[in-house]
Amino acid sequence: MPGSHGSLTKAGKVKQQTPKIERTGVNSSNKKPPRMRFRQLYNQRVNKGKYGGQSNSLGAKRANFSR
Repeated sequence: MPGSHGSLTKAGKVKQQTPKIERTGVNSSNKKPPRMRFRQLYNQRVNKGKYGGQSNSLGAKRANFSR
């Protein structure tokens, strides 16, 4: 392999110069991994019989529909 693409002395230069900004609002807390999040949604939907979302959505109406 003849040479490299760019010198290694410049590696990470831009990331080091970028100021660190604290996360605020919706992104302020760490999110659960998808596997844990989907498991929680499954337990809410199937085991507890609660449907996530707005109360007048089609999915919630289907969940509350009794035959």
